[in-house]
Amino acid sequence: MSPTQDLSHMSEAELLRMEREIAARHIDKFPYFAVFWAFSNFFVWLSLWPLVFLGIIPLWLGFIIATVNITLSYLPSHEAQHDIIAKPGTKLRWLNQLVGHISIIPLVLPYRVAKYTHMEHHKHANNPEKDPDYATHANGPLDAIWKSLYYRQPRAKGGLNAYGEALHRIGRSDVVLDGVIYQIVHFGILFALAWSGYALEAALLWWLPRHIGLTYIQYYLSWAPHHPGDKSGRYRDTRSFRSILGNIGSLGMQYHIVHHLHPRIPLYRTPKAYWEMKPILEARGCDVEAL
Repeated sequence: MSPTQDLSHMSEAELLRMEREIAARHIDKFPYFAVFWAFSNFFVWLSLWPLVFLGIIPLWLGFIIATVNITLSYLPSHEAQHDIIAKPGTKLRWLNQLVGHISIIPLVLPYRVAKYTHMEHHKHANNPEKDPDYATHANGPLDAIWKSLYYRQPRAKGGLNAYGEALHRIGRSDVVLDGVIYQIVHFGILFALAWSGYALEAALLWWLPRHIGLTYIQYYLSWAPHHPGDKSGRYRDTRSFRSILGNIGSLGMQYHIVHHLHPRIPLYRTPKAYWEMKPILEARGCDVEAL
């Protein structure tokens, strides 16, 4: 199908059939790179601690690498959250869950918290009452960055601080304990490092890179693909967009509309699926003009 083909004359049923046929060609493809990415990224981040402590690499270089590591840590877990690596009941299910848990340890985000709140986001995208990520909506890029930082403050009621409310609402209050444990361990490690004379290392290898990474992730995974965030519905609650950093720099989110339509398409296949679906999306009136 040509990306410029006009399908406006086709019926809803015909468009849906074509869309599903395209999606079927991309679903159930094993994301080898995402699995490699999850473990290699995590172990590179872990290796920074002895490398910096032993003086093998300077702290400033460790800070840069740690920031990249933590910024890149979420996406493999995101694949696992959607059971893309292995569905429940399959022989590689353990790998799906291991990737989900391991990859976001540097982000201090428990896998179950991430999974349940993300599923709620998909169900209720742009709903101010039910979308756990609604607080990331903003008027523009600078406002989005400010809100990401603001809602991370102790008494703020949006951002990650809103996840507890979402978990209570869906009857998974037990998962809130995961977040409590993660935070206690995280700050316990930071405090122990500072007490031992490694406060700067703790700040620059974990605390600050985590906050930079969270801001970057919330900007590109939450704000940019949903802006202006005033529409709901399967074909209206997200969009495609052009990033000055390209698809890699935007963490693969330029084609986020495909992910919301067919969440089990692996990240690495969303660009190709998007261009194949583009005429169908245009015929439905989706926001795909930016690309």
